[in-house]
Parts: sequence; C-alpha cells; structure tokens
Amino acid sequence: MAETAAARLDHIRDQIAATERETGREQGSVTLIAVSKTFDAPDIEPVIAAGQRIFGENRVQEAQGKWPALKEATPDIELHLIGPLQSNKTREAVALFDAIHTIDRDKIARTVKTEMEAQGRDLKLFIQINTGNEPQKAGISPDEADAFIARCRDEFGLKISGLMCIPPLNEAPSPHFALLAKIAERNGLEGLSMGMSGDFEMAVGQGATHVRVGSAIFGTRDYPAKG
Repeated sequence: MAETAAARLDHIRDQIAATERETGREQGSVTLIAVSKTFDAPDIEPVIAAGQRIFGENRVQEAQGKWPALKEATPDIELHLIGPLQSNKTREAVALFDAIHTIDRDKIARTVKTEMEAQGRDLKLFIQINTGNEPQKAGISPDEADAFIARCRDEFGLKISGLMCIPPLNEAPSPHFALLAKIAERNGLEGLSMGMSGDFEMAVGQGATHVRVGSAIFGTRDYPAKG
C-alpha cells in the first residue's frame, strides 16, 4: 500500500524534531512549509486534515485558483509565496499570501509596501539571496545584500523577517546555507528560509528557521509538458 501524504508529513515532522534535538536546537524552532505547488485541493486537503497549517506556493495565479476556498474552510492556514513575484501581481499576492520569501529588487520592495498599506495587511517578508550568483535565478547578489537590506528598512520602511536562498542544483548546499546565515547574522536578521526535500535536515543543522518541503510530502510532481 502506497504511503499517504499524511504519513509522509508525519515522517518529515519526526525528522525535523530529531535534527533539532541532535543539533541542540530548541524543539519546535523550525517552521515546516508544505510546498503544494502543482497540486490541487484534493491533494492538499488530507495534509490540512493531518494538522499542517503552513503552505508554500510558487505562482500567484495558481494559488488564486485553489487557496481562497481552502483558507475559508480552514481560516488559520498561513500561505507563503516562495516563487518570484512579478510587480503586476503584487496586489493579488498581498491580498492572498501571509508571507513573501522573494523580495529581491527595489521595485518589488516599493510595491509590496504600497499594497500592504493600501490593504491594511502586514506580511512576513524575506529577502531572496542568490547565493550562487546564478544568472537565471532570482535574488540579490550576496555582495549587494547588505545595501539592499538597508534600503528595504530605511528607504522603503519594510520590516524584514529574514533571508531565503535556493542553492545551485549542482553544488553542495552547505556552503550556501552558511553564507545565508552569515549575511543574516551581520544584519540582525533571525529568519532563515532554506532547505528543501533533499537537504532540509542539513539546513536545520545550520540554523534554518523555515524549511520548504514539497515532494517529500506530496509525492512526485507531474509538470505540464511545454508546448
């Protein structure tokens, strides 16, 4: 019999708790974000029923198609945007999400601030750092991180909760987690959104406060074929 998403969720929770113990972290100090991108409401509902309340999505439009009804049914759900945010989707993102992990340029910082004020919402905000300086990937260069964090705080008036990174696929993640933690520490930031299905235990050991786990909970994704 195939393992259910709820059973896989329990396993991930146990792994996080065990790693917290092994590395001297306070129990419950790591927030599990269940990444539900590409999965529909019937796939997500059993995970909600198993007690998971924090979920991550990559695309605003996809999230709009399934999460309003799910959040209405379970009001204490917290939804995190973990994919790139386009400025023309900022209004919708601020209305639907409770946290954004991908603040990565001045225009987005400004528009998010404007929309939060207009809508009377106060989202948790993370700045995405492109720790591998990958040209195809979103995020601020590590060399520019300190200045951008300062602008977000001083110029745009944003309260920044922490930093996020996605290490390069072909590199060991540990140095990237260490770099993110170093940037956060020198800027007085506590939040570290790092670690996914394949490396979340390592991330917990290096100080992650949020881990983003999708396929290890929901199973293999069926991405639509590109035409």
